[in-house]
Amino acid sequence: MPRKKPEPEPAITPLMIESRIHLIRGVRVMLDSDLAELYEVETMRINEQVRRNGARFPSDFAFQLTKDEDEALRSQIAISNKGRGGRRYRPWAFTEHGVAMLSSVLRSDTAVRVNIDIIRSFIRMRHLFATPGEILSQLQKLAETVQFHDTQIKAIADILQKMMEPPPEPPRGRFGFPLPKLPEST
Repeated sequence: MPRKKPEPEPAITPLMIESRIHLIRGVRVMLDSDLAELYEVETMRINEQVRRNGARFPSDFAFQLTKDEDEALRSQIAISNKGRGGRRYRPWAFTEHGVAMLSSVLRSDTAVRVNIDIIRSFIRMRHLFATPGEILSQLQKLAETVQFHDTQIKAIADILQKMMEPPPEPPRGRFGFPLPKLPEST
């Protein structure tokens, strides 16, 4: 009897990962709940590993969101509110290095496989945003076009302003009747 092939693992697309990467404190990070979903573990397990292995997660690898950051993120990405089955603790945010470290403490095949995809997504995003030559060129062209249009718009506005002004009154002559011209004597 032939062996049945194992069913393929559900594919995690780069778009699925990149949609979960947020910019917080000027750094691209992933939240503990998103990582837990991708790693197929509970969020509590990730937070537990961070507490147990604190030396592996310095502040540039992982940090807990402030109250304001947490509230802003809730409104942005519709995280459930407290008191309605939501979280009791503020989320942890993991940088690219923190994600790499996290997979080493979770030690599951899924964590390793998903971690590779996540790191590739971080690298892909870095390359997209790290090509300043073409972007800078396009920005300079746009600035020149805006400046050119700004100059033209200013000229049109000046002409319209002059057209809106009332015409000057014709110069007035002297009071009284004009004197007839006398013939010149020689």
